[in-house]
Formats: sequence, C-alpha cells, structure tokens
Amino acid sequence: MSIEKALLDPADVYDSPASVCDDTRLSQSQKVEVLRRWEYDARSQIVAEEENMPDQEGDAGDTLDQVLEALKKLGENPDGDHPAPTKQGGV
Repeated sequence: MSIEKALLDPADVYDSPASVCDDTRLSQSQKVEVLRRWEYDARSQIVAEEENMPDQEGDAGDTLDQVLEALKKLGENPDGDHPAPTKQGGV
C-alpha cells in the first residue's frame, strides 16, 4: 500500500473508512488526508446521483456518513471551520 494510491482512490485500498483509522502504517495527518479525499469522492458521487448520473455502485450517503464518523474518531471536525463553496464540499 502506498499513500499515493490511497490518496488517489481510498476505496480501492481500504474496505471501509474505519479501516483507515486502524491502519498503523499511516500517521494521523495521513489518515485525515485519506479520509478527506474519501469524503470528497463520496460528495462527488452524491452530486452525480442528484443529477441522475450515477457512476459507481453503493450508497454514497452511507459512505459519507462512515467517512465523517471516522474523521470524528480521529478528533477531526468533519464539517471543517469554513463552509465549502461547492456541492461536493471542496474548494
């Protein structure tokens, strides 16, 4: 497992957002970075589903909930300090 691959596609490397928290190979900041990427991907999928353009199988809303829970477990504020300017929650 490489951090670069995990940042590119977290769902391809990890079974669940919770498994990122349990990965002892990653530092705290790397775990947060991977989960933030997963959060962005889930939000992007939700937007696509809202626009009738699903691109992946699975429930993006459930995945997003799991990612936000994992971020909380790491002591991170999943909503961030500032509201995001895009539907996906990114900048």
